[in-house]
Amino acid sequence: MSQQKSDYADDADIDESLDELASDAAIEEAVENLEENGFEVVVVDSADDALAELQSLIPADASVMNGHSTTLEEVGFVEYLSDGDHGWESLPDEIWSIDDDAKRQAARRESQTADYFLGGINGISQTGELVAADRSGSRIGAYPFAAENVVIVSGINKIVPTLDDALDRLESVAYPLENERAKEAYGVDSAIAKQLILRQELEDERTTVVLVREHLGY
Repeated sequence: MSQQKSDYADDADIDESLDELASDAAIEEAVENLEENGFEVVVVDSADDALAELQSLIPADASVMNGHSTTLEEVGFVEYLSDGDHGWESLPDEIWSIDDDAKRQAARRESQTADYFLGGINGISQTGELVAADRSGSRIGAYPFAAENVVIVSGINKIVPTLDDALDRLESVAYPLENERAKEAYGVDSAIAKQLILRQELEDERTTVVLVREHLGY
């Protein structure tokens, strides 16, 4: 089921001061520090440009997996992965075609080692750190090591001044919104059960951050 932030944002109480479009100066500082910390960074103007960038980043015949990401929904990647003419191996389609629960769970774990794993993030500090969390860990499990290549897509509304601000954003923006989404989608509350801070990427060209000059995701 495709979901957009607007589907549930009205029901969430968030700190809107941590969900504003970043200034050009803030974007420039974040990009400089992310690159200094070993991340590749691409800045694009729109959701359409983001999808085009993703299409260009992933080679034909690559195995591709995505963690749940409202941003990936909003830029059209989730639909394109399932229905587009790309030549990739779409691991989500393979996984959700499995009827046996245990086999499907095993396939989800194996998918963490995809050639390309795409997802979102919950906070980006101008000082060059990335913050994310999950209830199960299925979205962020591939980020630190498992996947060969990681591509993180984010609106510039997730850029905040410091790491502490990014952690605050996780608690006061991302979690309330994800909780409403989880209740609507799964009938259960979410939780910040597994939390990740990416301070550096030590493997050259492994992790790419695509920043979109739009208000996307949470």
